[in-house]
Amino acid sequence: MQTASQIAALFTGPQVHRDVYTSPEIYKLEMQHLFANTWVFVGHDSQTPNKGDYFTTQIGDQHVIQVRHSDGEIHVLYNRCPHKGTKIAIDREGNTGKFFRCPYHAWSFKTDGCLLAIPLKKGYENTGFENTENAKGMTAVGAVQNYRGFVFARLAAEGISFEDYFGDSLSSIDNMVDRSPEGRLEIAGPPLRYMHQCNWKMLVENQTDTCHPMVAHESSAGTAVNIWKEMGNPEPRPPAMEIIAPFMSPYEFFENMGIRTWPNGHGHTGVHHSIHSDYSAIPGYFEALSETHGEERAKEILGENRHNTVYFPNIMIKGPIQQLRNFIPLGPDKTLVESYIYRLVGAPDELLARTAMYNRMINAPTSMVGHDDLEMYERAQEGLMSNGMEWVNVQRLRTEEEDFGEEAVENGTTERQMRNQFDAWVKFMTATMENA
Repeated sequence: MQTASQIAALFTGPQVHRDVYTSPEIYKLEMQHLFANTWVFVGHDSQTPNKGDYFTTQIGDQHVIQVRHSDGEIHVLYNRCPHKGTKIAIDREGNTGKFFRCPYHAWSFKTDGCLLAIPLKKGYENTGFENTENAKGMTAVGAVQNYRGFVFARLAAEGISFEDYFGDSLSSIDNMVDRSPEGRLEIAGPPLRYMHQCNWKMLVENQTDTCHPMVAHESSAGTAVNIWKEMGNPEPRPPAMEIIAPFMSPYEFFENMGIRTWPNGHGHTGVHHSIHSDYSAIPGYFEALSETHGEERAKEILGENRHNTVYFPNIMIKGPIQQLRNFIPLGPDKTLVESYIYRLVGAPDELLARTAMYNRMINAPTSMVGHDDLEMYERAQEGLMSNGMEWVNVQRLRTEEEDFGEEAVENGTTERQMRNQFDAWVKFMTATMENA
């Protein structure tokens, strides 16, 4: 079993050991320590709008249920019966009414998890059952926070607070929600979902890797740009070209866009501008936003065009395009990717149409652009099994003294955010190992 000091030695600052991506033992430790002690995205409250509404998902390797209780509050429960361990809910989503009922022996539970009834309960009299954990019902996760509609949970009963964990990084969620004239989002259908045969951290790192788009996406975005040139670059460009062409921007564009990092592994590309900065205006949208916020504040909101914001450990959001990607680890070399889109309540429908188009073009199992990345991840996963070299380099634009406890803004092609993520990885992996 790896010790805390051995785990810490896997990240040196400029380099990361390949075991971090390939070792089944490291993966198990991540589930036990990292995903249990950080704040992990569960879902959006609009996925469970009514009392009794629920949907099932995972936090690391733990199956959980997000459910709207009878008092209107959202609860996150482990998806297992306290009797024999049977999964309570197997449907992706639904409405359970006023209680959950186990399909095995019909134990039933309130939607906050409390035990409601047991058939033939007299069989437990004088057995001491009432003193067991099982008698309490379904177990709730350690802590839940609903931040402007986004539901996060910490599995551990005690640990870093939500506010201390995210800090100023929540400004990216704020910007996405503030883009709604009514100040709220609604889920727009189920996510696009497909499997990647690679380690989950490869996907998270790639969200702030700005040196790959013009290379890896030449086959997709590059082809589209070349075809458009052959057509004479007609204007106005349709939304599809506005979406895909910026992927072929030169290195200078990405250098100048900037990267901001926050403590605990959070960060975003697109400090000054991004690939989302030059989309055509949607008629009526600015006016609707100005009516809510005033013109100056509306300009501020729309002028913030952050590209990808990573919330460590495993989600990315795009405020300007109202998207969230959830990277769910299923093994050291297997990751399920879910790509959600949201409706800006009170905004013109054309905005949601553009968001849906972006998701289909870039992140769908049938997308053009996403499969460029997928091939790179899977090549890397196979390549890391080679004995030619044990270390992965994340040294680009590194300085000797990097303080990841402070917010920083740097050149848009720095790999500081990757180092920031691994600094947080070591921090949360080793904290509970040292206390064990």
